[in-house]
Amino acid sequence: MLSLSTVAIVFGVVFLAELPDKTALAGLMLGTRYRASYVFAGVAAAFVVHVSLAIAAGSLLAQLPQRPVQGIVGALFLAGALVLLLKKDDDEEEVKAPADQSFLKVAGAGFMLILVAEFGDLTQIMTANLAARYDDWLSVGIGAVLALWAVAAIGILGGRTLMRYVPLKLITKVAAGVMLVLAGFSIYEAITG
Repeated sequence: MLSLSTVAIVFGVVFLAELPDKTALAGLMLGTRYRASYVFAGVAAAFVVHVSLAIAAGSLLAQLPQRPVQGIVGALFLAGALVLLLKKDDDEEEVKAPADQSFLKVAGAGFMLILVAEFGDLTQIMTANLAARYDDWLSVGIGAVLALWAVAAIGILGGRTLMRYVPLKLITKVAAGVMLVLAGFSIYEAITG
């Protein structure tokens, strides 16, 4: 059964964690060169694949004894928060552009870029953790996909404008803070569960 509160929590966590990531920059770079709808179609499809893999991994974790899983999930959230807080600012990565403007070439370039660049990414690991934590694959999947699509759309359509008003360091710190809170809850449940 769909839980709107789980969807909202997952959306917020994944959105904040993905916003300072390379996805927004890659989408921005492709979106300035090619038709935004073509780029978004490819990127959106890649994120569905990523979330599906993460949900499958999280569902397997949910079948294990809950106390150790909560401890592991808490440790992974803590590690994710530390990665966000300690990562160095990356220079813009080079995005290889498709040779022509056809839908298949542009969407394919967006799909492959995200599929390769985001595989094993922090938000994919977080999604698996959230799927294990909530044991609600549908709500977690919807929240994660919508968050990733929102970040991609922001990157493609208005990344430069957003970054003018909201400092990237602030977004990163808020995402790390949310992950620390989730780590604390998971570790508390592992100890008291």
